[in-house]
Amino acid sequence: MASEGTAGAEGVGVEGVEPGTVRPGGRTARVREAVLRAAGDALVEHGFDGLDLADVARRAEVGKTTVYRRWSAPAGLVADLLTDMAEQSLPRADTGSLAEDLRANARLVVRTLTDPRQGALFVAVIAAAACDPRTAEALHRFYAVRIGEWSGSVEAAVERGELPAGTDPGEVIAAVSAPLYYRLLASGAPLDQEVADRAAAAAVAAARAGVFVR
Repeated sequence: MASEGTAGAEGVGVEGVEPGTVRPGGRTARVREAVLRAAGDALVEHGFDGLDLADVARRAEVGKTTVYRRWSAPAGLVADLLTDMAEQSLPRADTGSLAEDLRANARLVVRTLTDPRQGALFVAVIAAAACDPRTAEALHRFYAVRIGEWSGSVEAAVERGELPAGTDPGEVIAAVSAPLYYRLLASGAPLDQEVADRAAAAAVAAARAGVFVR
């Protein structure tokens, strides 16, 4: 899904993270923020295979010992990066309309995936997850958090009578973003607002037809 606090740029959400976010917590929090931003930069430039803790420490201007002691391995660093991205994600849209909520979700995903930095970051993390179990677990947690957040839109729609009882909220949200990630990772077809709106409309139509009833 989808930011940018530690990982971001240009005001686009990693499925919704505000740029320049700095949370309280003193020096430890500042060090973590600097290291995670540096890790994101390194992933964008070199991919997971090129992620080196000493290089990250240099970029973040912190001691190598600090990085090795806290994260121990590149997989641990990527896992914490994904945790941070999930923690900083913005709340879901709440427009009172399922179609509008899911359109907002789809447009946010597209903005994230087409951002030069964020799109490259997601591709690098997904590639890493394909070959590293710890990164895969962290990626699954990230998307579980994002799907859980946006599932509230579907639950509200069921309560309003927009959708059949028993509709699986997570499946509806996943159906919105799945074709967008397919374009990013498989087909290479363009990603734009029209594509986002079509993905949202398709998910809404399927949900109303009862496709996602458990």
